[in-house]
This record gives sequence, structure tokens and C-alpha cells, in this order.
Amino acid sequence: MYIKVRVLADAKKEIFHEVSPDHFRVSVCEPAEQNRANRRVIAIFEEHFDVCGIRLISGHHSPSKILSIPEK
Repeated sequence: MYIKVRVLADAKKEIFHEVSPDHFRVSVCEPAEQNRANRRVIAIFEEHFDVCGIRLISGHHSPSKILSIPEK
């Protein structure tokens, strides 16, 4: 399953908002340096979907990202 994520890095507090079943908005406290924000976003989604192995498909250097969620 693929989902679209809009990320705001270096925010004051973490916010997780589901716009639709396959579109999310996430704010993370981590800065967008050295892949720290991307790793935190993946950790948030692994916790939300209760799976391991989520991959970042596109948007490595962009606020708009596409994540691949493995089937359970």
C-alpha cells in the first residue's frame, strides 16, 4: 500500500493528522538534516500501522513524500 505524506520538519511539537485513508500530514521535531526527519516519520508510521519495514519511495529531500507500507 502506498500513502502520501506532507511533512513539516523542525516543528515545536509532533502532530499526526489523517486527511484521508491514504493521505497524512505530519509535523516532527527533528530537523531536516542527515535524514533525521525522514527516520522519525518512518518510526511514527511504523507505530501507527503496527508494521516494520516501511520504505520511503519518493520525496527524500521534499516535504511531500510517498511511503510504501507492507501488508501484514
